[in-house]
Amino acid sequence: MTEQQPQAAESETAAPAAPSQAPAEPEPVPEAPKDVAVEKSVIPVPDESKALVLVEKTQEVAEEKPSEGSVNRDAVLARVATEKRLSLIKAWEESEKSKAENKAHKNLSAISAWENSKKASVEAELKKKEEQLEKQKAEYAEKIKNKIASIHKEAEEKRAVIEAKKGEDLLKAEETAAKYRATGTAPKKLLGCF
Repeated sequence: MTEQQPQAAESETAAPAAPSQAPAEPEPVPEAPKDVAVEKSVIPVPDESKALVLVEKTQEVAEEKPSEGSVNRDAVLARVATEKRLSLIKAWEESEKSKAENKAHKNLSAISAWENSKKASVEAELKKKEEQLEKQKAEYAEKIKNKIASIHKEAEEKRAVIEAKKGEDLLKAEETAAKYRATGTAPKKLLGCF
């Protein structure tokens, strides 16, 4: 039973040194100092007095711990390497995702800029056509006004000619009537119906 007590003490001291969960960041595994391996245990002495004597652990125990520590250290290093690999994969994935998002955003921005420039050029062309049509409309309206003015002028001239002829005809009729009165003769054509 006395031999089992040191082994139980070793298992109790070794159990907290190896946690079951992997640490978030790699932590160095502390090694047991070789020169300070002093644990005391009770070992019965085969004397007749049956006195208890405290005995220091020998190098055997110190040699066992590094072997257990190296196994634990290998497991911890394997976990750390796995975590490092997983974190590198996650960082690469995030980098690739951000590259893809940036590329898509860049392409969408280029398409938006292209669309805006095309819209602007078409709208400018539309305004140009509208201005040309407005100019043509104004020119056509001016031509129509000029035609209306020339028609009105021509009509006025024709009215003036008719008025002048009417005036001449009236004057001629008065002169002829005055001549007939002066001579006492009657006109040959009377009212044009005989």
